[in-house]
Amino acid sequence: MLKPLRRLYDWVLHWAETPYGPLALFILSFCESSFFPVPPDALLIALCLGMRNRSFKFAMYCTIASVLGALLGYTIGHFLWYAPSGEFTGIARFFFDHIPGFTHEAFANIEVQYKKWDFWIIFTAGFTPIPYKLFTVTSGIFNINIPMFIIASVVSRGARFFLVAYLIWRFGEKIRSFIDKYFNILALVFTALLIGGFIVVKYLI
Repeated sequence: MLKPLRRLYDWVLHWAETPYGPLALFILSFCESSFFPVPPDALLIALCLGMRNRSFKFAMYCTIASVLGALLGYTIGHFLWYAPSGEFTGIARFFFDHIPGFTHEAFANIEVQYKKWDFWIIFTAGFTPIPYKLFTVTSGIFNINIPMFIIASVVSRGARFFLVAYLIWRFGEKIRSFIDKYFNILALVFTALLIGGFIVVKYLI
């Protein structure tokens, strides 16, 4: 499983060396929000390093495409997940069989998380390494409020991609290894602190 993913990762990165890099970034960001297994961050970093003055434009491409892709994921879950008989469709079975992170166990637990965290579960999935596609599709399945879903997607995806773009724009090549090594950990810590802060505000103040 790891070797095919590594080849796919290398294939994604090679677009940074072509004139079609920005278009590939847009398409990748769109697809990753609903079914593609490789996140766009690696290509975003490579493009920003090659053209630092366009870093924020690349982040904007990522954000717009990712939110549009999230709406595709929502549509898949809302209209194409269950057959009229109530059974999983072929599309649903394809996701379970072939999309990394899309397991029956994860699917069974997500509805509980939606009821508990609402906006924040989508924000967390959009900003952290949690497979975002798992939540875009299930948002459609569980009929999550669309305006709330869009707002959470815009905020979380925008925060993630613009943070990467800013770090590259500000520090250049010397920040690359730091992002590769620690970004996911920092994203999880930041999200935990942010949610924790709102919990404190809600229950203790």
